Amino acid sequence: MRDEPRLGKMSREQQSISNCQLSVVAPIFNEEDSVEPLIKALLSVMDTMDLRFEIILVNDGSTDRSSERLEALVARNPKVKVIEFRRNAGQAAAMMAGIDHASGDIIVTIDADLQNDPQDIPSLLAKLDEGADVVSGWRKDRQDMAIRRNLVSRIANRVISRISGLPLHDYGCTLKAYRREMLQGMRLYGEMHRFVPIYASWMGAKVVEIPVRHHARRFGKSKYGLNRTFKVVLDLLVVKFFSRYLANPIYVFGGFGMWSILGGFAAIGCALYLKFFKGSSLILTPLPVLAAVLVLIGILSIMVGLLAEIVVRTYFESQGRTAYNVKKLINFDRAD
Repeated sequence: MRDEPRLGKMSREQQSISNCQLSVVAPIFNEEDSVEPLIKALLSVMDTMDLRFEIILVNDGSTDRSSERLEALVARNPKVKVIEFRRNAGQAAAMMAGIDHASGDIIVTIDADLQNDPQDIPSLLAKLDEGADVVSGWRKDRQDMAIRRNLVSRIANRVISRISGLPLHDYGCTLKAYRREMLQGMRLYGEMHRFVPIYASWMGAKVVEIPVRHHARRFGKSKYGLNRTFKVVLDLLVVKFFSRYLANPIYVFGGFGMWSILGGFAAIGCALYLKFFKGSSLILTPLPVLAAVLVLIGILSIMVGLLAEIVVRTYFESQGRTAYNVKKLINFDRAD
């Protein structure tokens, strides 16, 4: 049985070795009214725990007064740090930026819209103390629109669980806790921040899920829509592709190619059958052309999409680039 690091009290010698035990990361986009109550709620929870912590707020190119509010708030507390993007890069990029700049042994992610409850963070950490590597929140009693959000989310979660092999009730819940080593070398693109537990489980991590509280939105409007569901499905296909075929892409390309050839032979066979047994001319039936066009369009579309995903990741990793552009860092050079 492995010796799990504990998150409770540490000696002075241990604290000197580990500068920060816990990093809380919160992406922010146009949440000017939420940032102050969010920070107050997080600090009220963190201050009750015997941990060295930091709170990292990633301003994802907000167009409201979020930036001004954040700068005013962090000036009063060195434990709160801000990353500001030059433009909106998306939640996954904001999450990745926070993780990249986090110094804690444990990383907790949370939404900035106050729908996640910071009071649940100790419960997540308790599960890590019990031996889990990733703890995912489950918004068991969601305070969202029943059909537009809840029903669609439940269907999506079941599909994702079936495809990924990791049975979670709520992939979309941002409130999660990770051991740092589970995130090493992981890059997030598109909507893939919700699939981090899947990546971790494929790497052998112990992933557990616990119910967490969920509150109705107090300020602003939700940035989620039904169109995001389609993006999630497409990203899931990419995740599944990379998990199985990244090392041997010929399997998927060759497999599609073989099925394409078989489909072509089947179409030709049907056309010849109609000609010799039904007396129908090949010129009079659209079957050969229709089959060829549909097969080529489908295969080329999927292949181009997957090849583009490989090219994008190769470019970012080989160039040492990230999917976000940081304008400035605040409080990262100040002592606690």
